[in-house]
Amino acid sequence: MVAFRAAVLHNAAKVFLWESVCYLSKLEACGMPVEVKPRFVVLYGSQKGQAQSIAEGIAEEAEQHGLVADLSCLNETTKYNLEKENDPVVFIVSTTGDGEPPDNALQFVKRIKRKALSTDHYKHLCYALLALGDTNYANFCNCGKTIERRLQDLGAKQFYATGYADDGVGLEVVVDPWLEGLWNAIRGALSKMASDRTAHLKVNTEDSAEETPDSSTPDVQISLLSITDHQNCEPASPAGSIGLASQCHGTASIPTSAPKTQAGDVGVPHVVLAASLTCSLPPLSESSLNVPALPPPYLDVSLQEADTIEQIVGPLNKETLHEVPVSKAVQLTRGDSVKTAILLELDISAYPMMTYQPGDSFDVFCPNRAAEVDNMLSRLGLQDQRNHLVNISLRKDTKKKGAQVPSYISQNISLLFLLTWCLEIRGIPKKAFLRALVEHTGDSVQRRRLQELCSKQGAADYNLYVRDPSLSILELLTAFPSCSPPLSLLIEHLPKLQPRPYSAASSCLTHSGKLHFAFNVVEFPACTGRPMGRRGLCTGWLFDLINPSPVFPGKAESSNSPALPKIHVSLRPNCSFRPPSDPSVPFMMVGPGTGVAPFIGFLQQRAEERQKNPEGVFGETWLFFGCRHRDRDYLFREELEGFVSSGTLSHLKVCFSRDDREDEESAAAQPRYVQHNLLLNSQHVTDILLRQNGYLYVCGDAKNMAKDVNETLLEMIKTELQVDQLEAMKRLAGLREEKRYLQDIWG
Repeated sequence: MVAFRAAVLHNAAKVFLWESVCYLSKLEACGMPVEVKPRFVVLYGSQKGQAQSIAEGIAEEAEQHGLVADLSCLNETTKYNLEKENDPVVFIVSTTGDGEPPDNALQFVKRIKRKALSTDHYKHLCYALLALGDTNYANFCNCGKTIERRLQDLGAKQFYATGYADDGVGLEVVVDPWLEGLWNAIRGALSKMASDRTAHLKVNTEDSAEETPDSSTPDVQISLLSITDHQNCEPASPAGSIGLASQCHGTASIPTSAPKTQAGDVGVPHVVLAASLTCSLPPLSESSLNVPALPPPYLDVSLQEADTIEQIVGPLNKETLHEVPVSKAVQLTRGDSVKTAILLELDISAYPMMTYQPGDSFDVFCPNRAAEVDNMLSRLGLQDQRNHLVNISLRKDTKKKGAQVPSYISQNISLLFLLTWCLEIRGIPKKAFLRALVEHTGDSVQRRRLQELCSKQGAADYNLYVRDPSLSILELLTAFPSCSPPLSLLIEHLPKLQPRPYSAASSCLTHSGKLHFAFNVVEFPACTGRPMGRRGLCTGWLFDLINPSPVFPGKAESSNSPALPKIHVSLRPNCSFRPPSDPSVPFMMVGPGTGVAPFIGFLQQRAEERQKNPEGVFGETWLFFGCRHRDRDYLFREELEGFVSSGTLSHLKVCFSRDDREDEESAAAQPRYVQHNLLLNSQHVTDILLRQNGYLYVCGDAKNMAKDVNETLLEMIKTELQVDQLEAMKRLAGLREEKRYLQDIWG
């Protein structure tokens, strides 16, 4: 019976293959080309759109390499099935928060971390992975590392070395060469997998033939497609000043168009030129360029005049937000301080379910500045249509893989609302956006400069003039006046306007129905492309909302103060950055400047706990605080000294980096930064961390302070334990894993 079934299946397979070959032969005879392109899968997890943009770029470029890419977000589980996937899979994932997966990758990570999965669950899977992160933050590329580690635990095989791109120095430093080598790796993986399948089919066929010999059906030999490095690419003819080097590479080679400088002219004074946002110098100005492929347009956008339009104030997703009034605003710094620090108190009493713990943070939803929206409307030539309805749909002829109308843009909104609440017009233009802008720039010199800024050769200029100074799209358009992009291009390339996170600076036990937070008003200095400085989007908006209402510490509030406004917020619980659950465990806090804010909540909570349980055992508490000047920006000074007086705070270690020292001897003895105070208390710090199982919390600047504190901790461990650098790093990594060395830091 078994032999009979095998014979039936074997003959059926032969008949099916024979009919398929006959059908394909008929198509070819009719002049219809038959080509089945090799396939691979691209999956992405993205919080702010960078990983998604890279994944979409891969999917779009695949066709130029003779491949087909199936693109999906990791949360779109109905579109892919890794359990049955037999083609190469490429993962592009970012990391958010304290090393956490992006929101749209969270469920995927939870699924693959299930302990019930066997060690050969993904033995059939062949993958490559590009992880995006920022070394200014803890747990660099942690989401990518977690996915890779788990895939390997489950038997998956890697076909291309993992890339770890660092936004702290520029993602393109790793991304560009990784993408360049990806295509050969995919072809190699496809070739190997095809060979493996051929061998497997051959073995199975031979086994079946031995069991059920049959000569009634002709034998059919199937030759699987062999993928080679050679691609049949015809060079494209130049268009204007751009000549594509090869269509299969998706990059353009830009010939030299800048005239060479004449030297030695008699009577002509020598002028030294300086490079800037709009002007380059040799060798870049005289180089051929490799620019990204032109992103395919995918949206149709039209404006419709409306008889009446609902005036919407604030973000649309109000069901997940809370509109709360600002009940108090206090300026924490003196008027002559370098930075302006503000403490805001929000009245959340109308939302009894809106409870928070010390260490939690929350999002503030702010609009784009009205003046910048007006400038953008003017720049687009759409001022008279600001109140028109925006209609957005997918282009029927688009070649963009996975194209869809942005989910964060609702129907029946005005152009004014779109630019005010939906699009991040302060966003730094990505290189793909610059490449698209080239096509809408009339002046040849400006076109060339935009090509340089998005090219591989112009990476240093892009970082220097666009990325590092956080140049916005509006500032870029102002610098390139002949560039006139359509509205659709902005919607396609500008990211969603993101809320800004802030740490709670209070405890519900002390301030019932209130939520405090503190912030510095961010200032972006003038630079090439930005003739005048500007404030940070959210901090500037908050400051303008309460100005001139904020009072200074110690001054009575005026009864004539105007009513303060309402803002939209949503809570972001942080389950790890919280005081120890056991009050007898000692903990230390490092928080210079506004980094001290969450620790005010820690200490308020501890004070309430001590008052309710005076006989309880409470561990030591240490706070390392620093600022520029004792009398100008010593934030929360009275409250901190009160915590010391009451015994809530065991040790307060402060330092002032800009105060004058009376003499050289005292200057050498006085610590300047928080890491210096840590070093002065090295024995206590290491004893609490390594022997008493205590906790260390760090909050504040990621680029400098957090790195310096980390390096200082390594030196302290090396000295106190008499171990080498590697062992010290292991000890510190162990503290992170145990959640006893925690960071809440920002760039």
